Amino acid sequence: MLILVGLGNPGPKYEKNRHNIGFLAIDHVARRWRFGAERSKFQSLISEGAIETQAGPVRAILIKPQTYMNESGRAVGAAIQFLKADPTDVVVFYDELDLAPGRFRMKAGGGAAGHNGVRSMISHIGPHFRRGRMGIGHPGHKDRVMGHVLSDFHKVEFPWVEALCGACADALPLLAVGEDEKYQTEVMRLAPAEKLDPRKAAQNGSEGV
Repeated sequence: MLILVGLGNPGPKYEKNRHNIGFLAIDHVARRWRFGAERSKFQSLISEGAIETQAGPVRAILIKPQTYMNESGRAVGAAIQFLKADPTDVVVFYDELDLAPGRFRMKAGGGAAGHNGVRSMISHIGPHFRRGRMGIGHPGHKDRVMGHVLSDFHKVEFPWVEALCGACADALPLLAVGEDEKYQTEVMRLAPAEKLDPRKAAQNGSEGV
């Protein structure tokens, strides 16, 4: 079983925020693989389906916690306890300040690196889940981080956002069979993005609007 979690904040006010790119990725997965309709469970919106792989279909559950970002782990913890799943079955997609916009990196374990949603996940299920880190760039100073992550993507950013989320969905057969490194490579092949300084990249993107 594969449990795919997108981090974000619920409601229309936040849906286009940079902080909600994890939700956007999960929505792309649901459409690409024709998952069932969303329903409310575990303080989340969840849907179920399967990812077709060369080894056969892999059952998957999509989770978008509705607890707000800072309590994401509470919802996911309830889900994996009910499903009797292991934290290593969980892949969390979320916004990453320390990657340039459009870049993508997989990681297993580690700390929260200042991300409150990841911190909540660690506190409820431990650190050993897998992470799909989706680059949104850094505003350049820590005092501007909150405003940056809670602001909407600009129209000029939509093409790379759509490309990255689509690539995360299209490459899923690799992730479903545990090929995390190959999955990362395939996502970046499908949605190439320049490897820039995340601080300069985010600043330049804002100034160009």
